[in-house]
Amino acid sequence: MERNIIHLDLDAFFVAVERKRNPKLKGKPLIIGGSSRRGVVAACSYETRKFGVHSAMPMYLALQLCPDAKVISGDMESYSKESHEVTEVIASEAPLFEKSSIDEFYIDASGMDKYFGAFKWALELQEKIRKEVALPISLGMSVNKLVSKVATGEFKPNAKAQIPPGKEKEFLDPLAVDKIPMIGKQTSSFLYDMGVRTVRTLREMPVQFLVSAFGRNGISLWNKANGVDNAPVVPHSEQKSISTECTFESDTIDVKRLKSILIAMVEKVAFNLRDQKKLASCVTVKIRYSNFDTETKQVHIPYTASDHVLLKIVQELFDKLYNRRMLIRLVGVRLSGLVYGNYQISLFDDTEEDINLYEAIDFIKHKHGVEKLVRANTIDVNKRVRMEMNLFKGNIK
Repeated sequence: MERNIIHLDLDAFFVAVERKRNPKLKGKPLIIGGSSRRGVVAACSYETRKFGVHSAMPMYLALQLCPDAKVISGDMESYSKESHEVTEVIASEAPLFEKSSIDEFYIDASGMDKYFGAFKWALELQEKIRKEVALPISLGMSVNKLVSKVATGEFKPNAKAQIPPGKEKEFLDPLAVDKIPMIGKQTSSFLYDMGVRTVRTLREMPVQFLVSAFGRNGISLWNKANGVDNAPVVPHSEQKSISTECTFESDTIDVKRLKSILIAMVEKVAFNLRDQKKLASCVTVKIRYSNFDTETKQVHIPYTASDHVLLKIVQELFDKLYNRRMLIRLVGVRLSGLVYGNYQISLFDDTEEDINLYEAIDFIKHKHGVEKLVRANTIDVNKRVRMEMNLFKGNIK
């Protein structure tokens, strides 16, 4: 059976929500992001894009390009609420769907053509979302998630794109390599330096060369350039939290060691959070003493997936929590209050330097493994403890 995979993407989602809340903003150039000079653009309206404004751009540069733009700091709670309403509409109609971010969805409509045209059904769902939620949304359909997502992006806003089976390479070939999902600034710059600018050029490169240049991601790059993507649509379920705990082989009172372990925990959990395109609004630290008394402290924070923000909070909670000076047998960190939101476009108060740093860190970790890049003060953490943490083999919940 031929696959029919639909990709839905809310057009300029943050901007659309702000205009829904305040109709006077319709048609006006609008930028959402950090208001300070060192802040970055989280999202921008199509009226500003014609001046060259784009997400992750420094705010001062965006305002130089479009000085008449109105700047709004952003409201992640409102965006999450509107996203949930769209999810409810899709859930009421789609046989199988996946929510991949706060404003993106995949639907597996395979087999529907036998009874009712899959693309016709997708268009009707698109219209239903517009009427019931009053937000603009684009769609693309093809035989897999990759090509459908690229098609949506190419024809936005108000996309109604269908790439017929067998036409995947023909559609992708003339596009710039940075149009391929998960090819970020670091990878695309590297490819450009190699003279690889179009998907066709990337597709025609030997896969062995890509593996030597990009490690384990080389095969993935080659498959994407060839329009190959067998990833299934994963049934949607709301994850409540991401947590990890470390139980020591021998109880300890070494505060320096404990804090190093907590830092390593936060680094890995925050990376996992960003990798899932999620943000957290609640941080909890847990300790268990040698007599098995267990205590926790938590705090609600603005939505984030940033190491430096989470590390500061975790260390403060630990200092408040650990006041009995008894031996400790377990420490844990939990991030909850999760929403879908891409790191780049959701940390409204981050600077350009912060965003570039995390992009580079995540690029290296994806290429070489999460253990290959750590903070200096966690290097001496016992390897046995790292194995006990075992974050990516089942302990993350």
